Amino acid sequence: MTTNGAPLVIISGLSGSGKSVALNALEDLSYYCVDNLPGGLLADLLDEIAAQPERYPRVAVGIDARTGPDGLERLAILLDTLPRSQTARLLFMEAATPVLIRRFSETRRRHPLAATGGLEMAVKSERSLMAPVRERADWIIDTSETNIHQLRRQIWRNVAGVSGERVQGVVLESFAFKRGVPRDADLMFDARCLPNPYWEPGLKARTGLDPEVVAYLEGSERVRLFRDDLLGLLGRWLPALMEDQRALLTVAIGCTGGQHRSVYLVDSLAKALEKEGWSVTVTHRELEK
Repeated sequence: MTTNGAPLVIISGLSGSGKSVALNALEDLSYYCVDNLPGGLLADLLDEIAAQPERYPRVAVGIDARTGPDGLERLAILLDTLPRSQTARLLFMEAATPVLIRRFSETRRRHPLAATGGLEMAVKSERSLMAPVRERADWIIDTSETNIHQLRRQIWRNVAGVSGERVQGVVLESFAFKRGVPRDADLMFDARCLPNPYWEPGLKARTGLDPEVVAYLEGSERVRLFRDDLLGLLGRWLPALMEDQRALLTVAIGCTGGQHRSVYLVDSLAKALEKEGWSVTVTHRELEK
């Protein structure tokens, strides 16, 4: 199932099955996410989405047993009246009872239906309570044998219709070592070993975005080798790094003043990675001050 054409994804299912992981995975794709929405408010939310489609192009909401029997009944009635192929899609998540019991025992969290008896009875009661919602699901995911990383990729692929290794973005940032290193960098490279245009007549006041500086730097074999090595490293290891489930991977490249070498390298690498299909955000810290 994909949600192409459906502005709303409803995530429901059994407590402990991974609904929060699913919402977080969609939030990383810029979905507007709401957890524990009362079932009776879904109709109002749909009206709001329809009234402001540009503000809410993609929305994901979590509705489960916490909304109570009345809320679930209203949810089922609403789902029966919606043209869900165009308006909303329902994802139901579940897991085997022993798995759910183990997860609650390990986390020591209270099951929302714990008042009905022991943990096993609570899981059984919830499964019965959620059955009408499950019957209306567009997609059912059993997470009994699925870890968090696998589940996130499954949500990206099945619900959002994108491949897991391409969902997250790469941030390329240039900076000046003399003003301190970025604290949020996942990878950092030092370009101070490269020829510095600062000392060349007519280039001091320019930046790594100017054609004159670009021509100067690309005329250096050392610069070309440095750039190609960085591109090769990123091209080879970005997919593996992305499997670590980062929302963003920040790669920082620094030089002395953050004006020439690092700016050129970030701009050049960004263009190359975008051609390979990566979503890239560029920031030049010193130039933006």
